[in-house]
Amino acid sequence: MSHPTARLSREFVTQLSWEKNEPSWMREHRLRCLELFEKLPMPRFGPDLSELDLGDLMYYARPVDHVSRWEELPEEIRRTFQALGLPEAEQRALAGLGAQVDSEEVYRSLLSRLRAKGVIFTSMEQAVREFPWVRDYFMKVIPPDDNKFAALHGAVWSGGTFVWIPEGVEVEIPLQAYYRMQTEGVGQFEHTLIVAERGSSVHYIEGCSAPRYSQVSLHSGMVEIYAKEEAHVRFTTIQNWSKNVYNLNNKRAWAYAGARVDWVSGSLGSKVTMLYPTTVLLGKGARTENLSFTFAQEGMWLDTGARAIHRAPGTSSRLVSRSVVQGRAKSVFRGTVSVAPEARGAKAHMECSTLLLSPEARTETIPVLNVENDDVEVGHEATVGRVSQEQLFYLMSRGLDESQALSLIVNGFVSPILKEIPLEYAVELRRLLEMSFERAVA
Repeated sequence: MSHPTARLSREFVTQLSWEKNEPSWMREHRLRCLELFEKLPMPRFGPDLSELDLGDLMYYARPVDHVSRWEELPEEIRRTFQALGLPEAEQRALAGLGAQVDSEEVYRSLLSRLRAKGVIFTSMEQAVREFPWVRDYFMKVIPPDDNKFAALHGAVWSGGTFVWIPEGVEVEIPLQAYYRMQTEGVGQFEHTLIVAERGSSVHYIEGCSAPRYSQVSLHSGMVEIYAKEEAHVRFTTIQNWSKNVYNLNNKRAWAYAGARVDWVSGSLGSKVTMLYPTTVLLGKGARTENLSFTFAQEGMWLDTGARAIHRAPGTSSRLVSRSVVQGRAKSVFRGTVSVAPEARGAKAHMECSTLLLSPEARTETIPVLNVENDDVEVGHEATVGRVSQEQLFYLMSRGLDESQALSLIVNGFVSPILKEIPLEYAVELRRLLEMSFERAVA
């Protein structure tokens, strides 16, 4: 764009839409979201957001042009992605791969056999331009008036992925998108929309990272999932933002009769994270599982959780969280289970466990159980503990140094979550944990 650092305004939003060659409905949508954003309050709970100056952000940055071949990416970007194992993963373990730097996608691929089955795996911009019916889905699961950052996202979103799986099609190996912040003081606002038709299945993985800068950056993406009758969608997130990033995301799914939506996430970075993936169980027998682990280190506040909203009979949910806190950091788990009067026979289980690695570490668990009928099975459990000095002494007496011993203990603690992540990514997360302990103990 001509003026990527322009302040947020009707002129900026209109220009953004015009340069993306969007249909008029999307331009109108953006302007309506901007009006809502200006009226809605900042979140009245959770972390301190006073250092986040929304008037000082760069709302659009395009440092790299889109390419059709991996080899055509600039060398610096290619080296970054190679260090993360992306080209290798694409060849060995992925059905499709999209990569985004700052505000725009730079690369995308999809296996020809999936394309032949009718699978759509494309950029969100292209989907808006080419498929008029996308309008029926876009920001319907998460409406702009849901919260201030949903409205902001609706006004300035850029990049992201559209996935459509035809009825009965199973995508056996994962699709992945990778998001990288490369510019200082930028806001990244990718939009992910997944529509899984009746009886289909897909596993989607997103990875996120950013280099460390002194200036604050904002990541405020959005994920909307439609799992239609008997469909199965698994959404895995691996987040390692640097400590100057405010990670304020919105993620929500609608699960119809017999459908299943699973969320799996590993969060090791950011200055502040506020993220509460939600599944609305709309149809009889719909199921959801949310498995997450967070590792909060010095100066971080990770405010995460999950929500399951039961609106049909025979639905079930399982929310499981593992948190590790080190140094002067804080981890908060907010879990909500809501059971409507018509959701008879619903089953829900919420579980939160936290491991504190230092005396200064802080944690809170805030469970909410809102049950409006008596034909349900609902349970909640929470535990908080510190690393046992006896365990540390035993492991170190067997030849491990302190960082290795801590890493071994933590790996065992989060293993119920890691085992749900594909092997290649679980190995990468274990390596990131080990590196974190080496830096902290050094």
